[in-house]
Amino acid sequence: MKEVIAVLRMNKIQQTKDALAEAGYTCLTANLVYGRGKQKGLYINPLGNITPDSKRAAIRFLPKRMLTLVVDDASVSPVVELIMQTNRTGMIGDGRIFVCPMTDAVRVRTGEQGNDAL
Repeated sequence: MKEVIAVLRMNKIQQTKDALAEAGYTCLTANLVYGRGKQKGLYINPLGNITPDSKRAAIRFLPKRMLTLVVDDASVSPVVELIMQTNRTGMIGDGRIFVCPMTDAVRVRTGEQGNDAL
């Protein structure tokens, strides 16, 4: 089992959830998070334009959505590819995907463990 954590643009969440559900991955958790990437936030230049390189007023942390899914090992590549296809715009801020090992899962209602709990 693996945990797939995706930090994505706010405006892409519904598309991502729909694409994952259509592919059969309906179980996920979504959180509102704030963060920044390599560009260290965005800046507002004197003309009021938001750019990653001006050094005037800073928006240090940007609102994002964090989706978390736990999938079996065979599903990791299709899930990651689907999230990338849905969210890639080619611009700064498209997001990040992290894949973490998951040692166990337990369904509270039935006591099922491992992949059976997914």
